[in-house]
Amino acid sequence: MITIVTATYNRALTIPRLYSSLCAQSCLDFEWVVVDDGSVDDTPKLLNEISEASPFPIRVIQQKNGGKHVALNTGAQNALTPWILIVDSDDALVSSAVETVIAEIQEQADRDVIGWCYRKAFFDMRLVGARVDQDDCPKYLSPTEAGHLFKGDLAYVFKTELLLRHKFPVFGAEKFVPELYIWNKIGDEGRIRIHGNTVIYLCDYLEDGYSN
Repeated sequence: MITIVTATYNRALTIPRLYSSLCAQSCLDFEWVVVDDGSVDDTPKLLNEISEASPFPIRVIQQKNGGKHVALNTGAQNALTPWILIVDSDDALVSSAVETVIAEIQEQADRDVIGWCYRKAFFDMRLVGARVDQDDCPKYLSPTEAGHLFKGDLAYVFKTELLLRHKFPVFGAEKFVPELYIWNKIGDEGRIRIHGNTVIYLCDYLEDGYSN
């Protein structure tokens, strides 16, 4: 029902942690599309080894280095399901993440909902950003509004068709395009359901990471 899309570049040291978290999912009804953005370390070899033994479908796509935004475009183009969850190669998911997302998709009766927003935490389970009392958390927010409220990075699930409609722009040799630029365009298409204290995503901020 969902595709987990990962853009990676020279992450042979952290991909095993992400892969282990995917293998530990309580629900394995997903595919993993990994776009290797021209890695020059052991990432390609590692991904090939992983794909041969995985309990869920994996597709590895190799491309010339162009930046994460280009790799995410490629990942969306190769997704075979109606929903996409983007997970960075130095991060991971909690074991209930896929089950939580799929349950939400199946139960949601509002056709105007084009995405879901969940929280991220560090690997020691400290919440990224601010904790918001459930009574003070709106049901629906735009990505910009959610960022202002929670004051930290968030985990989004979006319709595949909207990620295809709103591709990241490519500007010559530029390797960085803010994700919020696209998330806001997608948010203009419908409502995003907010889960203010539900953590599905574990993250780290590395010195050579995209956020830095």
